[in-house]
Amino acid sequence: MSDLIEFRHLKYIIAVAEEGNITKAAERLFVSQPALSKQIRDIEDEIGFPVFIRNREGVELTPPGLMLVAYARDVLSGRAEILDMARAVHRGEVPPMRLGFSSFIKSSLLQMFRDSYRRMFPSCEIHLSGGESANLIPRLEHGTLDAAFLPMPIEDGNLVAHLVARDPLVVCMRADDPLARELEISLQVLASKLRIFRDPQSHPSAHSRLIELLWDVGIKAVIDCSAATPNDIQLMVGGGYGLALVEQSWVIDPRLTTRPVAGLRWTADSAFVHHRGAAHPALRVAIRLLQKMQAGRLHKEAISSGQSLPHQLDLLA
Repeated sequence: MSDLIEFRHLKYIIAVAEEGNITKAAERLFVSQPALSKQIRDIEDEIGFPVFIRNREGVELTPPGLMLVAYARDVLSGRAEILDMARAVHRGEVPPMRLGFSSFIKSSLLQMFRDSYRRMFPSCEIHLSGGESANLIPRLEHGTLDAAFLPMPIEDGNLVAHLVARDPLVVCMRADDPLARELEISLQVLASKLRIFRDPQSHPSAHSRLIELLWDVGIKAVIDCSAATPNDIQLMVGGGYGLALVEQSWVIDPRLTTRPVAGLRWTADSAFVHHRGAAHPALRVAIRLLQKMQAGRLHKEAISSGQSLPHQLDLLA
């Protein structure tokens, strides 16, 4: 994009695209039709491709023009959000963001968000609330939390979930377990020794999804032990109560180890969740920041692995 393309040029392009007619767009923009036509021609000359196809009925977007309009809308929307937020900060109108988080969310994700938020809004506070998904989701519904980092899936139709992290699932076992000598764990072994699960009541829909996935590969889950936190899971594994499925990124007790499951590429996904009617002034800017960070991270992971992205299975409570 040329440095000579300004915000006003983007407004011109959007107006013409939405009206489908330069004369109508000129009236909407309170400029003359000849002046607007010249501006559009100058923009096309500057960027090196036609944005519109002219015909007797008006104008139509070219394929690259469609891309440019999408970009223009995104840029202008982001500009408006930042300006609105800056005004709110200046007036002292930004309340603390009440942010919930599950104990199964990576601490690095929470810290990354906190650091980015502070850089953008240094005078705005974050108030954290930890808990189980089953307790945090009603608080999002009732408006006592502005947003929360939660495991997927989120099935409440009043909530919006933005994917922010994807972590491969691996089998956790004791380091002195004979299975630790294997490079990966077979489904048959997993079926016979998988006994430790997250508490089904902490996130019922996620637990149901995991049980369905296990059933699809021929494993009928036997839940001998349930845990409320990652530490509880590791405590049970270390005590010899069975194997557990955990996220690959967990910091594992030195007495434990992990192995992948043969033939499976399941992931545990995490999301930034808010109510559709949430009105915190920083929320839209925070979402935009998280989306860009997530897109960059997934792109880098795909390049480094040389493979397509893992299939999202929306797992785990």
